[in-house]
Amino acid sequence: MDFQKFVDGFLPMTCIMSVENLGNGKWGEIRIVCGNKAYIDSIENNPDAPKMLTDKFIPNSLYQNYFPKDPNFEFFCYSSAVLKQPQHSYVHPERFDFWFNLFSLPLNADDGKLCYCTYTQELTHEADSSKMSNISHDTATEVLNTCIKLRGATDFKATLKEVIKDIRIICGADYCGLLGMNDLTEQCSLLGEDIDEKYRRTKYKEDWFTPDFYNIAKTWEGVLNGSNCIIYRNPDEMNFIKEKDKAWYDSLKEANVESLVLFPLKSGYELLGYIWANNFDTEKTMHIKETLELTTFFLASEISSYQMFDKFRILSTVDLLTGVLNRNEMNNRVMQLGIDDRPGRKNIGIIFADLNGLKRMNDDNGHSAGDKLIKDAAAILKEVFPQDEIYRAGGDEFMVLLRDTSLEQLKQYEKTIKEKADKTDNVSFAVGISIEEDSQKIYNAMKAADVNMYEDKKKFYGGHPEFKRH
Repeated sequence: MDFQKFVDGFLPMTCIMSVENLGNGKWGEIRIVCGNKAYIDSIENNPDAPKMLTDKFIPNSLYQNYFPKDPNFEFFCYSSAVLKQPQHSYVHPERFDFWFNLFSLPLNADDGKLCYCTYTQELTHEADSSKMSNISHDTATEVLNTCIKLRGATDFKATLKEVIKDIRIICGADYCGLLGMNDLTEQCSLLGEDIDEKYRRTKYKEDWFTPDFYNIAKTWEGVLNGSNCIIYRNPDEMNFIKEKDKAWYDSLKEANVESLVLFPLKSGYELLGYIWANNFDTEKTMHIKETLELTTFFLASEISSYQMFDKFRILSTVDLLTGVLNRNEMNNRVMQLGIDDRPGRKNIGIIFADLNGLKRMNDDNGHSAGDKLIKDAAAILKEVFPQDEIYRAGGDEFMVLLRDTSLEQLKQYEKTIKEKADKTDNVSFAVGISIEEDSQKIYNAMKAADVNMYEDKKKFYGGHPEFKRH
């Protein structure tokens, strides 16, 4: 076959690939045999095309001469050239600022161990939803099912676990997990997992998620090396991880992982985490890749939206300086208790703790010193009330709300607060306490605690006139 004449008949960027068939599902060298003008120009003369490792096209060159070794690209070509299966993929490799719409057709031109296929690519800077939807019926059904579950979720975390189970079943895998990454805190969290019961009983390693697992997960980007996923079908292919990251490879071996598919979850350039499946059905490799490429796109979008909502919720309920609940949340809570007329209501205890000397600290040392005083005061209250509701009611005033307590306990808390403040160089509290047997009378409890707190403040300024507000 005259490959050059054949490929010149294509208008889009197209080349001919050769794949060395080593048998038993393995392949050797993969080369770019020849390309049409559009393809060659994308390497040599097009500043809007991806930047390659070289800007000179030489026929029959190893593909690694143009971009880094990529097992996913190799399997794509192998499936078309050797297995004679037409291929399509729509991906965004991280090493390129482009979305790739990829097509490959097998050619009936095998020459001994060399098998051939076409490779055609279209490039866009932005994602094209019409190309994303160009998928098989089975894949579309599975992806749509995931989207409907996520969009209709009232309990996002519970629905996420359902989706993880669905993905494990789609992959025919022993295990599927979803890991959240936070590079600011250098921590990761296991957002959910689903495990085949036989695997759990026989080979699952219960304590694989260690406190320092972030250090392992942080290296996965290096193994991905700009690709949009990792797919290793057998232990031989997983040796690629061994070459790149021995520590991760050892952890996989210890967990009895014999095959692996892993996708990063990204929102723009922000890495949200990873989803992966162990010991998957390798007969369904291309279907799994097609399904997860699209599913992870929507999954990342939903996780990003949920995290953004969670951030807004925190901003609306938490005082950013101290980390305790803010006045808005306090008002909501008080209103909720004030209208709660259900039988069996518990009593309500209120503690007001007001800082002494904040104005003098601000005047003498500046507002940054005053902010530190407020944070130090909040730290004491969080230490005394680790499980209770602490609110910053105003600039220098805090309220603690306790349920099912007693006057004796409140008095002990008052004593503990002042003892801990006395051990510091800068914190002094005026404290007022009150209790109501019916939590619906919370306003009465707050008023009484406030009056008691101001009486305590009068005593403090009577003994320390130098701290009086001007």
